[in-house]
Amino acid sequence: MRGVFVTGTDTDVGKTRIATALARQLNSQGIRVVPRKPVESGCRKSDGELIPADALALQLAADYAGELPEVCAYRFEAALSPVRAARLSGKKITLAHLQRACTSEDKTSFMLVEGAGGFYSPLAEDGLNADLAEALQLPVLLVADDRLGCINQILLTTEAIEKRGLKLAAIVLNATMPQAPTGMDNAEDLRELIDTPVYSVAYDPHGEANLTDLCDRLLAR
Repeated sequence: MRGVFVTGTDTDVGKTRIATALARQLNSQGIRVVPRKPVESGCRKSDGELIPADALALQLAADYAGELPEVCAYRFEAALSPVRAARLSGKKITLAHLQRACTSEDKTSFMLVEGAGGFYSPLAEDGLNADLAEALQLPVLLVADDRLGCINQILLTTEAIEKRGLKLAAIVLNATMPQAPTGMDNAEDLRELIDTPVYSVAYDPHGEANLTDLCDRLLAR
């Protein structure tokens, strides 16, 4: 099955912004997307139900006809790591739970899985985001905050992905601040250090990230 596992160098680097933009772009090209955010913490409670904001955004962006629990099988209220949030709620999630939550009978669509936190962040009692990515055997899309110092985090995470025997499909530099330091060009610097394709997404709190070239690359795999 075609697809990609979206991970980050850290939390709050813009994984959901990139994942939702990717889902919309794929849809615009006539590609059916199966979105999965198997576990989400920091969910708000509405009418007694926990609402996973990131998973809901993915569902809407993908125009997915399935139910929200299919997109996000495990949701927790505490804004902590999924493992810690699950324990506080008296529950236990394992890697097998999350792997099953990422399955789909539709083998002709594009599976878009978004992790939680960074690549080595705890995700289940017995595994990290890295372990789920390895279990799913999907190409990895690495998202980083386009800021001073991100190159170190990107290179460390890239090395970790490669050690897992996973294919790094691309790196997306997502600008989360309106103004970058004068002269900074992380994309240019990265391209001198690694062969992996690097894409830059400009800061725009209201606009849609343009990922046309990235979509074309993922579909050509």
